[in-house]
Amino acid sequence: MSRQRRTEENQRAIGDRGQWASKTEYLLVVAGSVVGLGNVWRFPYLCYKNGGGAFLLPYCLFAVLLGIPMFLLETSIGQYTQQGSVTCWRKLCPLASGIGYGHLVMKMYNFGYTVIEAWSLLYLGFSFSSQLPWATCNNTWNTENCLAISQGVNSRNATTNESMLRNTTSAAIEFWQRRVLGLSAGIEEPGQVRWDLAVCLLICWTLCYFSIWKSVRSSGKVAYFTATFPYVTLLILLIRVVTLPGAGQGIYYYLYPNISRLANIEVWIDAMSQISFSYSISAGSLIVLGSFSDYNNNCYKDCFWLCLLNSATSFVAGFVVFSVLGFMAHQHGTTVDSVADSGPGLAFITYPQVTAMIPLPQLWAFCFFLMVILLAIDSHFVMVESFITTVSDLFPKVFHAPQRHELFALATCLFGFFINLSLITEGGIYVFQLIEAYGSTRMSSSFLAICECVAIAWIYGADNVLAFIKDMSGRRPHVFFKLCWKYIIPLLSLVSLILYFVDYKHLKLNNWYVYPDWAYALGWIMAFTSFVVLILTMVGQMCQTSGTFMQRLTILCRPAGDLLSTKKTKGNDGTAAELMATET
Repeated sequence: MSRQRRTEENQRAIGDRGQWASKTEYLLVVAGSVVGLGNVWRFPYLCYKNGGGAFLLPYCLFAVLLGIPMFLLETSIGQYTQQGSVTCWRKLCPLASGIGYGHLVMKMYNFGYTVIEAWSLLYLGFSFSSQLPWATCNNTWNTENCLAISQGVNSRNATTNESMLRNTTSAAIEFWQRRVLGLSAGIEEPGQVRWDLAVCLLICWTLCYFSIWKSVRSSGKVAYFTATFPYVTLLILLIRVVTLPGAGQGIYYYLYPNISRLANIEVWIDAMSQISFSYSISAGSLIVLGSFSDYNNNCYKDCFWLCLLNSATSFVAGFVVFSVLGFMAHQHGTTVDSVADSGPGLAFITYPQVTAMIPLPQLWAFCFFLMVILLAIDSHFVMVESFITTVSDLFPKVFHAPQRHELFALATCLFGFFINLSLITEGGIYVFQLIEAYGSTRMSSSFLAICECVAIAWIYGADNVLAFIKDMSGRRPHVFFKLCWKYIIPLLSLVSLILYFVDYKHLKLNNWYVYPDWAYALGWIMAFTSFVVLILTMVGQMCQTSGTFMQRLTILCRPAGDLLSTKKTKGNDGTAAELMATET
């Protein structure tokens, strides 16, 4: 089939679904979705923890073996089929449609990450205070054990009684736990909704809605600001923090190569999981974003540039983070490893403390939390748009009309808001950590990556994938990608999946709170949801298809829909058998 004819058929298939207004909008939205909080608060810590500069070796290796090939595979699948993460599999390998439903389940769990935006927005509001509330102990939420930022620095520098300091709590920690979270004793005590956080959460979901209410016609415009301005703030912060006392010590901890750490299998697993997480692979979002591209878009070239941007951002963010940690260690007269942290602890405790120690603290607090919000909101609206698009493509006659799409987007955002209310109660942080640990994990990502590679490289055919990428981009990918899809990625993902169960440890919050047994049971139910959904979908499809077992399996493993011409003939037993005409 000629390239021109293929383009015309895909244009007809799009209908009212929409496309990117320009290539720039596509690149900005994809960049915004894959460059997120993990680049700022996860990669630098993993780099420090796993051998500094030596960690870059397994990281770059897995970027080549796993990240780039999977990124290309998913974006090209979306672009070729012009469908969401469920219906795309119906056209390539109907038996694998359960992969898309697994992606939907993971996205629903990922809705919980919106609470990070709400926390950041609250901090942003407090940044306008004449005196930062996380720096002092004269607030209503402080306890008698509170230690103000200035007191902590003076005490450390004066080498006063260490036992006294051990019995105190930083003002930043008290602000985080007692003012922002209103932390309860455990997940068994949900407590009341934090209404200031509820307002922030409502603002976040409202921004999300108006970013996606016109589908890619609106999200592409929003990305001009949300995808670019974090780099402005990151550059401003970088210039400021590298000049702080002790920054050099922090950068040394960040980059000093400890080659002996490479003998630890955990280092390699962390590198692989970071690539999967930061590249947003095996999540379905890349398929959806690619599906709005023009059929002749050069997805092959885009893949390399976007992956390079992602990893480069992670690397540069490390200089910001460890300059901050080096300054903290210098101010407290301790070492970097004693203040190194990742995740919420870095963003909502460590960095606020630093802003309180330098001139113009309100300005630097504002810059940092604005950057966090913009990094989070890109990933947020892409995640929701991917969910909406995938469901809409399942029911195109119902949801593809513009007015109905807007209503469905509104309903989805309202649903997400009300579900997120459980995360901003006094026990909400316990729920958030449980979802983060079990809802969308390395286990689910590895399992779905295996299924994707088997369905595409072995059933549909890796050579067919290389052929349609050449048809779209004008250049046939190197045979190396075929080897990755068929052998390397399934093997790496299987090893990661096995080691996940071997190294499993019960989740603990702050290394002291142990969840009740029912919470762990709930976590494992969440973890296995994507498995169960995929298997049930396969069983349901086999039951709905007529013929013998092998005939059903053969039909469901062959491409369907308008991408390949099909011809139905009657077999000797009267059942319908699909004879696929090869593409020319």
